[in-house]
Amino acid sequence: MEVGSLPVELWRVILAYLPLPDLGRCCQVCRAWRELILSLDNTRWRQLCLGCSECRHPNWPSQPHLEPPSWREALKHHALASRTWAQNGPDHQSSACLLFFRRRKDRRVWHVGPGCEFETLRGALGVVGPYDRVVLHPGVYEEQAEVALKVPVELVGLGRLGEVALLVCMEQQCPTARLCNLVFMPPWFSTVVYKTTWGHVQLDNCNFEGVQLQIRGPGTCQARFCSFSQGSSANLLGVVLSLLDSCDFSGSDTASVNVEGPPVSERNWACKHLACLARTFPSCAVSNSSSPFGPVAGSTGGPQPPGSNIKRDHVSIEDWQRRTGVDALGQGTVIEDGWSEGDHSEVEEESRNGENTKNQFTTDYKIPCDNHGLSHLLKPRADGSLPLASSPDPLPMTPEPLTFEQELERDPEAQMLATATLGCILRRCLFRDGKGGVHLSNYGQARLEGNIFRGLNYAVRCIQNSTIVMLRNEVCECRASGVFLRLSAEGLIAENNIHSNGEAGLDIRKGANPIIVCNKIHGGLRSGIVVLGKGKGSIRSNWIYNNKEAGVYILFSGNPVVSGNHIFQGQAAGIAVNENGRGIIKENVIKENQWGGIDIRRGGDPILKNNYICYGFSDGVVVGERGRGLIEGNHVYCNKGCGVWVMSSSLPQLLGNYINHNCMYGLAVFCRKDPENIEAREGNWQGQEGPGGEGGSGERRGVEGGGREGQENLNEEGELFAWESDLDSEDERHSARRSISVALVEANCMSYNGAVGLYVKSSEPLNVFANLVNNNHGTGIAVLQSSQLTRLVTNCVLENGRAGVTVERDCRVELRGNGIYENSGHGVSFYGSGQIVENDVFGNRGYGIQVTGSADIKVLRNRVQPAHGCGIAVVGPVKGVVHDNLLFQGHPGNKKTLLHMDPGNDNCVLRNNSILRHNNSYTSAPPWVLENPPPRPLASSPSSLSSSQYPSRLGISMTTRISATVESGCHSGSMFCSIL
Repeated sequence: MEVGSLPVELWRVILAYLPLPDLGRCCQVCRAWRELILSLDNTRWRQLCLGCSECRHPNWPSQPHLEPPSWREALKHHALASRTWAQNGPDHQSSACLLFFRRRKDRRVWHVGPGCEFETLRGALGVVGPYDRVVLHPGVYEEQAEVALKVPVELVGLGRLGEVALLVCMEQQCPTARLCNLVFMPPWFSTVVYKTTWGHVQLDNCNFEGVQLQIRGPGTCQARFCSFSQGSSANLLGVVLSLLDSCDFSGSDTASVNVEGPPVSERNWACKHLACLARTFPSCAVSNSSSPFGPVAGSTGGPQPPGSNIKRDHVSIEDWQRRTGVDALGQGTVIEDGWSEGDHSEVEEESRNGENTKNQFTTDYKIPCDNHGLSHLLKPRADGSLPLASSPDPLPMTPEPLTFEQELERDPEAQMLATATLGCILRRCLFRDGKGGVHLSNYGQARLEGNIFRGLNYAVRCIQNSTIVMLRNEVCECRASGVFLRLSAEGLIAENNIHSNGEAGLDIRKGANPIIVCNKIHGGLRSGIVVLGKGKGSIRSNWIYNNKEAGVYILFSGNPVVSGNHIFQGQAAGIAVNENGRGIIKENVIKENQWGGIDIRRGGDPILKNNYICYGFSDGVVVGERGRGLIEGNHVYCNKGCGVWVMSSSLPQLLGNYINHNCMYGLAVFCRKDPENIEAREGNWQGQEGPGGEGGSGERRGVEGGGREGQENLNEEGELFAWESDLDSEDERHSARRSISVALVEANCMSYNGAVGLYVKSSEPLNVFANLVNNNHGTGIAVLQSSQLTRLVTNCVLENGRAGVTVERDCRVELRGNGIYENSGHGVSFYGSGQIVENDVFGNRGYGIQVTGSADIKVLRNRVQPAHGCGIAVVGPVKGVVHDNLLFQGHPGNKKTLLHMDPGNDNCVLRNNSILRHNNSYTSAPPWVLENPPPRPLASSPSSLSSSQYPSRLGISMTTRISATVESGCHSGSMFCSIL
């Protein structure tokens, strides 16, 4: 019979009446008939699949509203899975297709129920043969003692699910068994209704109400479309392999699934079949259509959803100011009452009115200084684009996180875990409205794929050297943290959607060391990920956003690797490192957070490398009280506060960073002196006396008082731990780190910031070496307080909106080997004490070097050419010497003397200074060239900022340990500085 003899629609109506065996026979007629049968997927195949009493909707219980890709394929997978229990026996390669149906002629069907062959289950089990089927008619069957299954048997409930209930405790003593369409309730003498120690049990479409299922290795279990309610749980002890697929767990008093103990070495016959099922079934995925991951309103060029790979348009500084409501960078910015960026000196105001004179000086009289040691950072590239240091626009784009496939290619360990099928496998299950989801302990192993955890106290707890693999699960609305890993637990957590949890999305403690990649962690009421108590882990390529506290919080000797993540739109800091936390934080994009992009405090000592910290509503990086760390090669730009804020007895190393286009200061170093804190003056931080000491408790009090992310966040379900006893020693924590005793700012680029490029008000020593400070709206470098020595060595300070370098009264500062060029105010305005040695000060619109007040200073071997002011001016009762300086005349119309000292000053000595003036016939290029040495900073300085290579380190003779101290609390002048 030809298909074409009738319309296809009519054939479909006719074929819709065929049972499953006849549909299979029709598929074998010809290719046209096969295609016709396959086209019935949404009609007849759907009807057959939903009408099967041994299974439920293919997407039950998590997403029953979604249809499967193919109803026929779903029915096929069900048929294959439902026959696993009968595959026990020797392999028959020549008749594999008949393997499912062997002993078919010998199988008998026994009926149990009123009016049937047997009225009790025990009576039927006493006579059944191997692989017989026992059909239980509707009713309640109760046994007063334990029932043993001694031969392979199939128990099937007749009718709809719920019509057959068993109050029985069964012990399996045979190789295999199957239970289908039954409801299990606890008998009077035990809550364990089924247990096996070596055989395989298959559970299809069963309900467990207030009971326990116990599987002990080498026994195995396959449960499909089962419901565990009213405190029911599945306990798997030392299992080699078990599969729980499409099950519903609700109302648990403890964990719904407990996996305990390492897999035993012995394996039963079902392991290879379960492994085959786990590998051949289609990969499941949790739909994230309800996840709020779309572009956020008001986002300033923010991250795109995973996989979009959208290349962002070029972002100009004007666009960013307009989007964020920043009208003018740094106007009227005030940090201390005694000093404001709005103040101008008389000479600066005078120079601002001489624009035409400046232009004439620039073109005709300026000694060329463009070939100084950092000039390569300012010159256009070969393709004509501007480098970051001289570009008026911020960085146009940031890197996208890697995909899961890319992460697996670069990490063999993650690849091995992703393909592992050992232990308990849970797929497409729903865990809801109970205390716990899955609990692993004592070297247990489990694989969780495509499950949903909702409304629990916690979703997953993995402890005691256990291994967890979590792929594409949804973890939401947990009252505590979503996933706990403790006590050397490990595993792979990838492509999960973890959101809206009461505590941290992931909590890593006590030596746990998981791989966490490509997850979405968002909407949490606390932190996204917290790592503490010597917790470790590799946290890579995740999207962490919109959490109420820090996106990643590291404390109490937590030491993870955090790389390649997008951390954005958090309501606190992007990453917080606190209470002796460590970690390597590299190549992350941290943006649009309400507090600091990265916040380091109270002994935090991380390594920050190559991160993009931008578009924040506060400071980019905050190094707070007793913060440490290596901060190298980061891009810190377009933050509404400061680029980097360093404060309160901190000891960071800032090396090779680009700090650009921030609304306030590029780098602010602020510490207040606290004369009562004797311990800190002696070099011992408060709170580090030892475990259990008063200092430790005081430190904890500081955490609690400083914000919600304190001790409260460390207690797991009310448990209290003495984390202080686990802290590493100072020598251990810093053994692999470059040891310094003075805060170090080296080889950074600070440009186009809204106020001062580098602002210093500190009671502690500071080393500032080989930095480029250019085109900031305010002063290049301002030192307002420095009771101990601040060293400014081999820096380049040019084209800033006001003075090049300003040093206020009572400051101790050394300026050596710097190049200070073309700033809109004085080149150097010095009110303090110290040295100005071997600097090049050229083209500044105010004085070249102005020394004022009662300063005690040495001005030696500098080369100075002002635009139209004094070269060196000594104003007031200055003490010191001005020796061996070389002064060049600037504009010929400049009537001010190049070397000026107030009359009557007998305390300052002028000696061996040289003044070079223009000849009257001068009309062309200037007759002077800076040689021997060339313009400073010298090219031999080890500063070499580039996109791919960061500078080698200066050999520095360090001074003694920091002895200055600070007041507790945040600096009140910064409205953006945040405290965790």
